[in-house]
Amino acid sequence: MLEENEYVRITKKLYNKSLILEDPSDFHPVLHFYLIDSLAHIDYTVCVLAYNYMSPRNIMNMEYMRWRLDEEKKGDRAYFGEFVNWLKAEHRERFDALPLLWTGVYDNDDPAGYRSFRIVLNPDEKQPLSAEYLSVFIDELFDKEFLKQLYKDSSLARLFDEFVRSRKTAS
Repeated sequence: MLEENEYVRITKKLYNKSLILEDPSDFHPVLHFYLIDSLAHIDYTVCVLAYNYMSPRNIMNMEYMRWRLDEEKKGDRAYFGEFVNWLKAEHRERFDALPLLWTGVYDNDDPAGYRSFRIVLNPDEKQPLSAEYLSVFIDELFDKEFLKQLYKDSSLARLFDEFVRSRKTAS
């Protein structure tokens, strides 16, 4: 039997996580969207590295990720990247408490981003993203203190709503 590569182990880590002790229906809708979006990008990134590119799993992931592109432009979701940069400038401690994936991808000064749906920390790097980084991203997104900040009545959610209101009244 072939030995599993390190990325297959990361998929198992991701799928052994659970939100069973949380109530996602009470999460702020935009913060919830970006949590799920981050998990989808982690899943896609790790599956491309763990399985054949044209495996059914990767084909389904690609179709799902294409759909997500249009969804992130709808409603208040469109303000999320700007919100992360505003936190960096105006509420640095809140920015620093965000998961590394969010601060890397949405910080305008950071080269990290999503390239062809994959997580890329440095566009000039030719090596695949390490399993250790993916493991850290998963741990941070399922951290209990972070998950508390996703609820509608959390301080992060209130800051996001205030930010969006200020942007809408300014335009």
